Amino acid sequence: MRGVGGPTVRLRRLSGELTRLRREAGFVREEVARRLGVAASTVYRIEAGRTRPHTRTIRDLLDLYGVEGSARDALVELARDAARRGWWRAYDDVLPGPYVGLEAEASSVRNYEPLLVPGLLQTEDYARAVIGAALVKDPAEIERRAAARMERQRRLTGPAPLELWAVLDEAALRRPVGGPPVMAEQLRRLRETAVQPNVTVQVVPFDAGAYLGMGNSTAILAFPDPGDADVVLLENMSGELYLEDPAEIRGYVQVFDHLRAAALGPEKSMEMIISVEKEMAGR
Repeated sequence: MRGVGGPTVRLRRLSGELTRLRREAGFVREEVARRLGVAASTVYRIEAGRTRPHTRTIRDLLDLYGVEGSARDALVELARDAARRGWWRAYDDVLPGPYVGLEAEASSVRNYEPLLVPGLLQTEDYARAVIGAALVKDPAEIERRAAARMERQRRLTGPAPLELWAVLDEAALRRPVGGPPVMAEQLRRLRETAVQPNVTVQVVPFDAGAYLGMGNSTAILAFPDPGDADVVLLENMSGELYLEDPAEIRGYVQVFDHLRAAALGPEKSMEMIISVEKEMAGR
């Protein structure tokens, strides 16, 4: 998956349904493209969830596949829903990938971070320091990226808050991003947020030694509709990689379970956060 617009989960669902219908109707993409008078790449992009099809295109596809009645109405409505603009679209210039759109519709996120505090738990000053260290030098862009990060955090509160389970390496607590005062404030925010019933924070201490999954930033997103498959995000210097294959996702869920087992429990983790916060405040 790469950058797509609109409510990303609905677009994934729509593209999956259109792919299934084409296969059941016995068409290959090239034949669909020829019958609709469009490029084969257009059909591919629609089925890959990389573009939202126009209403006319949806209707033409459903005509071709022989879809009628309530099933047709549901897919047309799903296409309309996928065209709605989410809040993150206002930040398209600084949020080019699909992650924030997926996160905005997720019911839970399991996140492992080896070096940094997760974006959903960052303070503005900490976020600015992280963004500025990532070769972003334009002050206006730094502010927009930080503002988008703060907007994301609204998911942790409200009537249907996001369930967040974050596992951090101890290095994420001790690295004084932005300097000790900024880090002390960040750790204070971390422990204050960790007491929310929908947020769990665990820390893997240095004395745990080597452990399965160490060093690879990972997020596993689950969604409220059982029909929407989980997504795994892997981040590295080359960019973002999204996994949707069920077998791969099961593997990363198992790795996350190992990470939770290697980490201190939530109460012991809180004690460590408080201890490091005091060290940072005293510098």
